[in-house]
Amino acid sequence: MMDWTDRHCRYFHRLITRHALLYTEMVTTGALIHGDQPRHLDFNSEEHPVALQLGGSEPEDLATCARLAERWGYDEVNLNCGCPSERVQRGAFGACLMAEPQLVADCVKAMRDATRLPVTVKHRIGIDKIERYEFVRDFVGTVAAAGCEVFIVHARNAWLQGLSPKENREIPPLRYELVAQLKRDFPQLTIALNGGIKTPDQIAEQLALVDGVMVGREAYHEPWSMAQWDSRFFGAPDPATSREQVEDAWLAYLDRLHAAGTPWSHAMRHALGLWNGTPGSRRWRQIWSDHRLKTLAPREVARQATEARLGAVVRQAA
Repeated sequence: MMDWTDRHCRYFHRLITRHALLYTEMVTTGALIHGDQPRHLDFNSEEHPVALQLGGSEPEDLATCARLAERWGYDEVNLNCGCPSERVQRGAFGACLMAEPQLVADCVKAMRDATRLPVTVKHRIGIDKIERYEFVRDFVGTVAAAGCEVFIVHARNAWLQGLSPKENREIPPLRYELVAQLKRDFPQLTIALNGGIKTPDQIAEQLALVDGVMVGREAYHEPWSMAQWDSRFFGAPDPATSREQVEDAWLAYLDRLHAAGTPWSHAMRHALGLWNGTPGSRRWRQIWSDHRLKTLAPREVARQATEARLGAVVRQAA
């Protein structure tokens, strides 16, 4: 999710789940080849396992970026064939690539030849008004023939004209049954479902039909919803037993940023949903979002935010 799942966001999510595979925001090949590579590629060692998600359509450029992903120590490199934004379309990549499955196959082959990392593809079930299952089936079959073994499928069409990216996440109907059919037709492939999944029970329901579930905006806006993922889905201990524990570990991270002279507010925006659904959460968010406090040390802001949150709880109880 562009501008969302940066390295700070991923570090925060690692405090809640240690085993879910994290993805970077989509980075274009041009930004990596011609831009500031460390800014786009550096990450914290705690983020593993983490996949680099790429946007591009030139096999040679994608191969170069796949080599960079391996050099930087990523665990997977992912090609985005699902983003519907106009800016991405103008670059001739994202969801519009679904209309050119052979080009995607060529991209995947070039990336696989360039790296030992797994090369995966994220895509939609269709584009515009193409709603035939055969369209996505043939896309997956063509790309799989080039060596891709993992497909993350957003179970909506991408309407390339007439809808904003936000509307493309809401208006085209979800059709989970098509993703389940892909798994039945390609049992040898790893098929993961994306789109509209919010609760652990919904995740479990889909895992009975497919191999994985990707959760995006729900995990971002309601991060505590991930709190029992490790124990429920990976058979491992959950890293945190309380929101207080997560907040304390997160403050230690913000302290390190502050000590290094890095503005902590850019990182803190990713954690504003930590107390969502609990009494006083609105006041907690308001304190952390107050631009007048951004020059203070993180723990001083945390003290004020916690006092405001607990004060709201006391008032509600009264």
